[in-house]
Amino acid sequence: MSDLSRPTGPKIIAIANQKGGVGKTTTTINLAAALAEAGKRILVVDLDPQGNASTGLGIEVEDREYTTYELLLDDIEPEQVIQKTETEGLFIVPATVDLSSADIELFANEKRSFLLHDALRQTQMDQFQFDYILIDCPPSLNLLTVNAMIAAHSVLVPLQSEFFALEGLSQLMLTIREVRQSGNKDLRIEGVLLTMYDRRNNLSQQVENDARANLGELVFQTVIPRNVRVSEAPSFAMPVLSYDPSSKGAVAYRDLALELTKNNG
Repeated sequence: MSDLSRPTGPKIIAIANQKGGVGKTTTTINLAAALAEAGKRILVVDLDPQGNASTGLGIEVEDREYTTYELLLDDIEPEQVIQKTETEGLFIVPATVDLSSADIELFANEKRSFLLHDALRQTQMDQFQFDYILIDCPPSLNLLTVNAMIAAHSVLVPLQSEFFALEGLSQLMLTIREVRQSGNKDLRIEGVLLTMYDRRNNLSQQVENDARANLGELVFQTVIPRNVRVSEAPSFAMPVLSYDPSSKGAVAYRDLALELTKNNG
């Protein structure tokens, strides 16, 4: 049961872009790890049926008895569904392919857009004392993503440094505007994060210039470089901060965590 009278809980950030392959899950995992490394208590909510955030944080499929599917659709206690990861201070609600059918089942529920909002604000969550909850959204603007946006205080948008990168943003911004009107008037854009950035590449620089010209201060100062260590880390089921702590990718995600916490005062 959601209790609206309780003290302010964790900062909830949805990490969303309807386009796949932009570094959304990679950002969720590594930003979470960087915030945890800085002493924060972090929960990742894997809302993508592919379950890549769960795999990337070392949760085997056979160990995902309770998942975001149960968190949304069943009356389940948070302690049953929240799992520890190998990273100190970092926890996860894992996902499996079962979540792909949740979108259909949500349509039959009159509170369909608010299920994640209520699940993350139930009083039993207080015992975990999370500072941040990061929601890894699916690569589509479906009911799961809408649930994430209604549950969240803000949306972080990873943007791949490639041609046509900005064109896909308009539909996402439209969805954010609709969510503000229909269910979460205080939803704001946390920031746009340039990912897979190659300083040697003129196109990356052009995308950055265009993004900063069009979006101004919404674009994070931190950019995430194209880095082989970042790409390798998920196959070892760990964040790049654990896999290669001194790599350029790990350094960039630490910088992002610092910028994020400064922005949130």
